[in-house]
Amino acid sequence: MSIYLDNNASTALDERVAEAVSSCLRSQQGNPSSVHRPGRAARALIERAREQVAALVGAQPGQVVFTSGGTEANNLALHAVLAAQAPGRLAVSAIEHPSLLEAAQHWQQRDWRLDRIGVDGQGCVTLDHLRAVLTTDTRLVSVMMANNETGALQDTAALAAEARAAGAVFHTDAIQAAGKVPVDFNTSGAHLMSLSAHKLYGPKGVGALIVDKALELAPMVHGGGQEKGLRAGTENVAGIVGFGVAAELALQALDERCAHARHLRERLEAGLAALPGVTLFADRTGRLPNTTQLAVAGVDGETLLMQLDKDGIAVSSGSACASGGTEPSHVLTAMGVDAELARGAIRVSFGKDNTEADVDALLASLRRQIEWLQKAGRAAGW
Repeated sequence: MSIYLDNNASTALDERVAEAVSSCLRSQQGNPSSVHRPGRAARALIERAREQVAALVGAQPGQVVFTSGGTEANNLALHAVLAAQAPGRLAVSAIEHPSLLEAAQHWQQRDWRLDRIGVDGQGCVTLDHLRAVLTTDTRLVSVMMANNETGALQDTAALAAEARAAGAVFHTDAIQAAGKVPVDFNTSGAHLMSLSAHKLYGPKGVGALIVDKALELAPMVHGGGQEKGLRAGTENVAGIVGFGVAAELALQALDERCAHARHLRERLEAGLAALPGVTLFADRTGRLPNTTQLAVAGVDGETLLMQLDKDGIAVSSGSACASGGTEPSHVLTAMGVDAELARGAIRVSFGKDNTEADVDALLASLRRQIEWLQKAGRAAGW
């Protein structure tokens, strides 16, 4: 048995995407910056993909800047705004992905004042949380649209309006949201929005930053005029093509995928209600339809994850980019969750190909493993 329930970390490459990528790799040798026929053909493929990605999030094709992935998109968002200014203040939510938090800390080391925006017990940033740190010197605010661990959705439109009123640029990491819930760049209020292909059945190693064209931005990578001067280097044509196809498929199937994921999540959480000592996180706020984060009293999350893996079930203990540490999740810590309980957290994230049978197998395995681990803990005097 092999059941993959870690789709917030990465998704399986859709066969239609794989075919598009393979075809491009086989047939396209031109450099998109070249003016001859092979170069123009490669350029046309990129521009088609730009249209597809823009359509997924209600943006204009000219607002799409392709990157090497979501991490680069997040880093570029901060760099593009901050590098062109004298140091001031930037504010980021306490639940951001490490690719955003660590980028912000880099700017803190370069004399920028870093303010952390708090969250409530459901993992939500409220206007009061934002107002508590927002000043006239705040140049940039970053709040993710959907959290990768809890799935909690943020009211980016209201937060962006508050930031804009204070004269700040607003960035949102929509990497987990795009393809799972409706996303619209214009109504989000954001000046900048990060995306990644491999979260929606596209290839790894390609992402995008959606950019308000009214902004004056500084490039992070120099050496060419690609991507409107913001991202030098010959484009990853095959990866970009795959991103475009994945985005188009995600838009076409959005309602179906949302309903399917929500059904599986509800089935899972109904089953979890019958298990002893289970706590659900962010379960009283809007969430991604595919995401459940839970902890079991007296059970270590990493140990539970490994026991599930022995049963052929893949889940996560949190962010895949921050795994391997012994500290509790910074997201749950920011929510005020007890450190011991937070260390027990695991995340289940469904994908389009998961089934009710997968949910039932997970519940059966959890029932066995929780009983065994709790008995072992009591015997050891934990």
